[in-house]
Amino acid sequence: MIRGTNPGARGSRNPSPLLVSFSGIDGAGKTTQIDALVSFLKEAGLRVKQIAFWDDVATLKSLRENAGHKLFKGDKGVGSPDNPVNRRDKNVQSWYMLPVRLGLCALDALGLWCVVLKVRSGLDVDVVIFDRYLYDQMANLNLDNGAARLYLKLLLRCVPRPGVALLLDADPVLARARKPEYPLDFLVMNRARYLAISKMAGMKVIHAGPPEVVATHVRRELPEKLGHFQNRPTPEFLTGT
Repeated sequence: MIRGTNPGARGSRNPSPLLVSFSGIDGAGKTTQIDALVSFLKEAGLRVKQIAFWDDVATLKSLRENAGHKLFKGDKGVGSPDNPVNRRDKNVQSWYMLPVRLGLCALDALGLWCVVLKVRSGLDVDVVIFDRYLYDQMANLNLDNGAARLYLKLLLRCVPRPGVALLLDADPVLARARKPEYPLDFLVMNRARYLAISKMAGMKVIHAGPPEVVATHVRRELPEKLGHFQNRPTPEFLTGT
């Protein structure tokens, strides 16, 4: 039987929660893996908080959404195999979008700091799971540009790092079949940028596979980190993963 920890045995000090981020191209399976991990941790008796980067962290959301729909004439909604859409936002790679995205990354970094400070000081939880992180915004930048790469390196030194930063890798063809929103050539390029950023940010790459196999690899990244961040021995339910 899976056994969790006893929250009442921690003493008066409220330890900082473990921050876990999930990143990857659209259709990589982030939602599936986040749901699986949340269920697993809650079954173990741990308190979990989910944060969606776009909803809870990103700045100027209305302006960014309107630009995609009105300025770039992109479709609304989330694509599915039965209802493909043609999004026009992060895949717009015109030269003038680079400085815009660099500025938005800086604003999102500030927003991320505010959210992280809040969850570290005000929420009584064990694990905070981010559905996307600043890394996902960075993956939309042109990394062939030397100034952009330098900017990202400086920004990475300033933003809070998750205890566990996961990149769910995926075959762009299969990812687009699951979530047809962006052209295949963009997803191929986007994947390459994610892999480059994973090296810059020290992310753990989880390679594609059956959902249950990927979930096992995800859980294996947590034991040591969870014990360290909670300032206590690794919970028994994680030591056997």
